[in-house]
Amino acid sequence: MRFLVLLASVLLVAAAHAAPHQDRTDDTDRALNDNNKGLIGQLDQVRQSVTDRTSELVVSAIGFLGVPYRRGGNTVETGFDCSGFVRAMYNQTVGMMLPRRAEEQARATEPVARADMKPGDLVFFNTMRRAFSHVGIYIGEGKFIHAPRTGAEVRVEDMTGSYWARRFNGARRVEAAQGPGPVSAGE
Repeated sequence: MRFLVLLASVLLVAAAHAAPHQDRTDDTDRALNDNNKGLIGQLDQVRQSVTDRTSELVVSAIGFLGVPYRRGGNTVETGFDCSGFVRAMYNQTVGMMLPRRAEEQARATEPVARADMKPGDLVFFNTMRRAFSHVGIYIGEGKFIHAPRTGAEVRVEDMTGSYWARRFNGARRVEAAQGPGPVSAGE
């Protein structure tokens, strides 16, 4: 909501600058320029905050490498399953509580084109003959971190490897989430 208010303010300032010059005074010009600089500064702060939180999320997730997989696990003490790992990372670093199951996490987030994926996005896979049955956190350069399966530990994998590439269902972004929505495979 705050972002929309800032965006609306920027558009109003831009519209004011597009008005004919003779209708404005020097004071108005100064006020618009000062307001414009303030809004641009606020937008830069919002952008930096999002970048910082995403970086913190990825760094935090990397800190859990080696934690054992445990079905239904959602803490470092008990171990993690895939969705428990993602949920814990978002709760600890972003302060956002995601749903518990991978399929529910997919429904609560917004689709992102593969070419537009950014670190911190969620990546989903069909590992149990159903869409969105596995989830991990994209860390960049075609890699993701996840809790893979019983007997394994939290680790980083390459999404371009044949196993993951064949099972990729799509990426989704948490920050753009507006609430539960339809889930479709192959996005």
